[in-house]
Amino acid sequence: MACYRSHLGIEPESEGSSTTMFQWREKDDTKQVGYTVWSIFPQDTKYFDPSTAPFMINFRVKDLDSLLDHLRREGVKVDDKREEYEYGKFGWIIDPEGNRIELWEPKGKSPP
Repeated sequence: MACYRSHLGIEPESEGSSTTMFQWREKDDTKQVGYTVWSIFPQDTKYFDPSTAPFMINFRVKDLDSLLDHLRREGVKVDDKREEYEYGKFGWIIDPEGNRIELWEPKGKSPP
């Protein structure tokens, strides 16, 4: 993280953190705050499994459950695992190239 801080000015959320959140406003409703989360995972992380890619893309979605149902009907590999926090719900799919994609339906409070 130190090289990103010194060369690109990317500051971690807290000391020792490998995550940075870039805050922005919705184009059509500037009162609505959004976040782009950038995070470095350890090289030996299992979080991206079963993908062998060293990264994962996260997309914000409006209705996670409906989207996952639709994707499953379309033949997309949908992970049965779901997580829910005060800042939103998460689900995962695998794209045709085997990459894990995280889908996030934001709600309520900002991410920690």
